[in-house]
Amino acid sequence: MAMAAAATTSLKLLVDSKSQRVLFAEAGKDVVDFLFSLLTLPVGTVVKLLTADCMVGCVGNIYGSVEKLDATYVQRGATKDALLRPAMTDVLATASPSCGQQMSMELKLVPAAGARSQPVLQQQLGKGFVQGIVTYTVMDDLKVAPMSSISGITLLNTFGVTDLSALQEKTVQLGYNEGLEILKASLQSKTVLTDVFLANKPPCS
Repeated sequence: MAMAAAATTSLKLLVDSKSQRVLFAEAGKDVVDFLFSLLTLPVGTVVKLLTADCMVGCVGNIYGSVEKLDATYVQRGATKDALLRPAMTDVLATASPSCGQQMSMELKLVPAAGARSQPVLQQQLGKGFVQGIVTYTVMDDLKVAPMSSISGITLLNTFGVTDLSALQEKTVQLGYNEGLEILKASLQSKTVLTDVFLANKPPCS
C-alpha cells in the first residue's frame, strides 16, 4: 500500500469562507477519470473497499452474511470469493502527468495468498475516460462539466455570491485515502467535496 499512499494528484477548490462550503473545483483529466471510474465498481468491491461498517443501508449486512456462510451451504460450482472479491478491471484513477506523459493509476484487486486480496494502485500509461484538452468544473455534488470563464461567472451568480473577498482558493491533494472518502461520501451526501476536504471528519476505520 506504500505505492498507493504516495500517488496523489491535486485539484483547486473555490471555497466560500463565510459558509465554509466548496462552491466548485477546477480539475484536470486525472480527477475526472477517477470520478467516472466509480461507476465501474461492482457493489461487492465497494463494500470491501469501504468496509461493511461504513456502508449506509443494508448492503453491508449482505456482505457480512456471505462472509459468515459456511461452505456447506454454498452451491456446487459457486464460490464466496465471486461475491466478496469480484473481478475488477479498468477502474481508473489518474495521476498527474509527469514530464509531459499522461499517467494513470488502475485501482484493482490483486489476488494474494489465500483469501487476502488487497486493493492497490498501479500506474499505467494513456488510459482514462475523458480528453485532457480542457479543465473541468466539479461541483460539490460531483456534477462534472467542461470549464469556461463564462460558466465560472454563471456559477457565482447561481450561488448568489456578492462578497468576492469571502472566496478563497484552496489546493488539495487527492490520493488513495481521499479517493475512498469521496467514494463513501458520494453514497451518502450531496456535498461531497465539502465533506471530504473541509469537514475534517475522521476516516471510517
